[in-house]
Amino acid sequence: MYLSIRAAVAAVGASLALCFAGAATAQATIKIAYTDPLSGPFAQVGDANLKQMNFIIDYVNSKGGALGRKFELVPFDNKSQPSDALLALKSATDQNMPFIMQCSGSNIAAALIEGIEKHNERNPDNRIIYLNCGAVATELTNDKCSFWHYRFDLNVAQKAEVMVKSLPKNVDKVYLLNQDYLFGQSVQRDIKVFLAKNRPDVKVVGDELIPLGKIKDFSPYITKIKASGAQALLTGNWGPDMNLLIKSGIEAGANLSYYTFYAHLAGGPTAIGPAGDGKVFAVMPFSENVAVETKNASAEAWSKSFRDTHKFDFYSAGFRTIFEMVQAGVNKAGSFDVTKIAYAMEGLAVKDFLGYDAVLRKDDHQINSVYHVGVFQKAGVKYDSEGTGLGWKTAATVLAKDVEQPTSCKMKRPAIK
Repeated sequence: MYLSIRAAVAAVGASLALCFAGAATAQATIKIAYTDPLSGPFAQVGDANLKQMNFIIDYVNSKGGALGRKFELVPFDNKSQPSDALLALKSATDQNMPFIMQCSGSNIAAALIEGIEKHNERNPDNRIIYLNCGAVATELTNDKCSFWHYRFDLNVAQKAEVMVKSLPKNVDKVYLLNQDYLFGQSVQRDIKVFLAKNRPDVKVVGDELIPLGKIKDFSPYITKIKASGAQALLTGNWGPDMNLLIKSGIEAGANLSYYTFYAHLAGGPTAIGPAGDGKVFAVMPFSENVAVETKNASAEAWSKSFRDTHKFDFYSAGFRTIFEMVQAGVNKAGSFDVTKIAYAMEGLAVKDFLGYDAVLRKDDHQINSVYHVGVFQKAGVKYDSEGTGLGWKTAATVLAKDVEQPTSCKMKRPAIK
């Protein structure tokens, strides 16, 4: 009798366990590890990214997520250090997360690519895909490309070409100042390449690399730039290295135009201020005024809904494309198998939320998407940035087909089980 009761209890327990397991599976989320600087000098950028991503994920989840599951972003502070990013990768793989996302720092991206290659080769049943949302050194989708790496922002060479082509004809002397690590070195090299190709009349009168995140006073650099006779400063700097540089130049009254990759990021408009009216240009994927200029009411409503609940602009339209492409990839794969998802994402083509084409190229997993050159000014803008009274007005738009460049990538693809 005792054995019969014990067996019955065990059977009921097993049945309940199966029920709970089934419920847990049904409610499971698709976890995406996000690692960027969330503390230290570059935290403002990482925190702004995180807020925009969560805003987008809420929207994507409201549309059904993927295969009945919602997405969940799990943040990890990498303090702008590759070693901390690799710890985040280890934590993500320990938890069987299918994706890891990182935006800031091509040196960190290179470490993640190498770490993921090794992990995925050793652990075919626990693979992970790297979603690169902004680490843009040209090499990463060329000689250092990886099947497990998808880049959702234009690379440095593409941005450099857009920047160089936007220089006015009357500018013939420029100064280059960039951060001394993989990304900044890539900017330095590629701007020179496209100046030689497209604007051989332009002379580089100064060219410097600075230690990443170490300079607090840029006035000595501004003094040198002014003395060089440069008409324009070309820089890929981001975070405080961009904000403090331009703030110093504006305050010194330097007669310069500033051509940047990242002046539009959080903190940039405040650093520029009203005195920078018409002087600062940014090579950018989106500004809130693009929606107005293209008369796209739904995109304007989207960015306004973010503005209504946050103290800075919604500028990362590309992030929405990332999550919508991941959603499409999972649905296309019809599976949560990471290898199948990675294959399903190859060659994906979507319309972004402005209606422009965006394509994840199969050859190198580099996105090709629309880009704009914005000028920071007061006149002709509906939406200002960070309460400055100035906003980004589109000076040029370059379509995806016009930013495509050849690749040296030799992709090695795994077998599908």
